Amino acid sequence: MNQGRVLEAFRRESGALTDAVSGLSEAEWSLPTRCTPWTVRDLLGHVCVVIDWLPGMLDAPAPCEARISAADYYRPDDRFSPQANSARIALAQDRAAEPTDGAAFAEDFTATWRRVDRLCQVQPANRTVWTRHGDAMFLSDFLLTRVVEVAVHGLDLADALGREPWLTSSAGDAVLELLLGAEQMAAADALGWSQPHFLRKATGREPLDESETAQIERLGIRWLALG
Repeated sequence: MNQGRVLEAFRRESGALTDAVSGLSEAEWSLPTRCTPWTVRDLLGHVCVVIDWLPGMLDAPAPCEARISAADYYRPDDRFSPQANSARIALAQDRAAEPTDGAAFAEDFTATWRRVDRLCQVQPANRTVWTRHGDAMFLSDFLLTRVVEVAVHGLDLADALGREPWLTSSAGDAVLELLLGAEQMAAADALGWSQPHFLRKATGREPLDESETAQIERLGIRWLALG
């Protein structure tokens, strides 16, 4: 997936999330999410953290070549260990505690993703980066994993807030292509599911019932496990 398309998806989905959290009441910021133990505020803190890795990555020397794809990034290693998850939870909660109120936090998130957008716009199409896990990746592939974060956690936030999902089509297409591979997109269309419904099912946020499992098997759909 080319860098321009991924960056556009990142920009649109992040903008939709900005619109969604602007104007939340303090009570809404404190609502629980399915991502225990995070509240709405904590979960947005996590999204800020994972986006904010990029400026430092772009400041650092680039690897000579990319060795890890966006799909390979989700391989189940120590990045999903209990220790790593504990650190991830703490980082998110620390970030969420920084702004004085919800309005300031929404502005912090907006400033964070816009800065990353500006920095990425001037990068060459073949730019490579080191991730904090030591993966050498094309920037476009790492950006795709950030689209996953904003889009999938956007669904979590929408559900916590009791709202209709604001998933943008550009982000939905990008994440579905990552999960399925380009060759299976047509098969996914045959299900007739909305993108939010598909992403909830594919990421385990909603269980598959018997008829849905049969549909998936009949169409030969195999999706990537995120972690």
